[in-house]
Amino acid sequence: MTRFILIISAALIGINLSAQESYFPPVVGDEWATLSPDSLNWCEEHILELYDFLDSEDSKAFLVLKGGKIVLEKYYGTFTQDSLWYWASAGKTLTGFMTGMAQEEGFLDINDAANLYLDEGWTSCDLIDEAEISVLNQLTMTTGLNDQNGDLDCTDPECLTCMETPGERWSYHNAPYTLLDQVISNATGMNLNFYTYTRLGIPIGMQGAFVQIGYNNVFFSTPRDMARFGVLMANGGMWNGVAIMEDQEYFNAMISPSQTLNKAYGYLWWLNGQENYMLPGFQLQIPGYISPNAPADVYAAIGKNGQLLSISPSEDLIVVRMGNATEDALVSTILHDDIWERIMSLDCSSNLNEDKEKPLSFVYPNPASDRLFIEGNVDLNKAIDILDACGRICFSGEYTRAGIDLNALSSGLYLIRFYDEIQGKQETRQLVISR
Repeated sequence: MTRFILIISAALIGINLSAQESYFPPVVGDEWATLSPDSLNWCEEHILELYDFLDSEDSKAFLVLKGGKIVLEKYYGTFTQDSLWYWASAGKTLTGFMTGMAQEEGFLDINDAANLYLDEGWTSCDLIDEAEISVLNQLTMTTGLNDQNGDLDCTDPECLTCMETPGERWSYHNAPYTLLDQVISNATGMNLNFYTYTRLGIPIGMQGAFVQIGYNNVFFSTPRDMARFGVLMANGGMWNGVAIMEDQEYFNAMISPSQTLNKAYGYLWWLNGQENYMLPGFQLQIPGYISPNAPADVYAAIGKNGQLLSISPSEDLIVVRMGNATEDALVSTILHDDIWERIMSLDCSSNLNEDKEKPLSFVYPNPASDRLFIEGNVDLNKAIDILDACGRICFSGEYTRAGIDLNALSSGLYLIRFYDEIQGKQETRQLVISR
């Protein structure tokens, strides 16, 4: 408790306990230092192109910070700096952070069995198998619980059945993650919002709250509040000289590969720069970076409909985006990559449409119903594979100008894979079939 009081006191009065290169906004008030795009040699024309793209994607708010200072800040429609919006699955990173705080304060150990903090029988597994599921498994999406029962959000015991040994299967399963909130509350003896606000919100001036919607606890805040969390993360859990999270081992584990099954996933953070990645709904490793147009060191909070908090240490950039999106996915990885492609082309010497390696192809329509077409560098009469969520090939054939007949495939999420012999590259894209 003494440490907690010191953290709050130092943050509120602005004590700078050690030299910090990054800027930290005051914890009280709306003041926030800015940096001119001109100072970064960012062209107005390119910025406007970025804003137009974000508008076309039904964005509501967009911020880019350099060294903690705001360089770009744009709001759309009636949305303002003070408007509240949901984080969706980007809020998982808050739960990951607060789990580390609870461990640091001695309330829990992530290597413990989850049923030390949840009631026995929180799953429908037998108690011996249930006891094998750890808090760490919840943090890394490796509980082994069945994610093919229908409702991925359902936290009722009858929805949670054992499928694999914990740690041997990665699956983007919301329900075991959601129960981490209960782990934190039961371990600390505090309401989740109270614990988050006192340990994280007050010290960095971040407002917001978790709201229960169905089975899910969804965090709502302003875009600048999301940016504050980004500044904290970009500074290794430090805020203006005060250690909000002292446990650097845990902090570094959050933003490092947490297991070998999906190296692009830490403790509820998405990681760029890995040799392959997995996506929600698929049991298939896809070669390459999850965001090839972003810096390799980017780690990101990504949620449905394009809720994004993305951080690049090498570029010293923090990106926040809130709104709706045209991409129909639990995790908006395509939009995340498209935004970074445009950010990396803001320099006046660059051109988004020139001197840049083009993608192998464009797949349309997506979502598709009866027929799929491909334009770009893919050769005609080359083999095309369509894979289901388990990585099974459910269509394999040659591509022609007549396209691909999809009528034999049921509605759902798929991957389409093809190879370009000229560039010597294999490309994999997400495909939604909807009827």
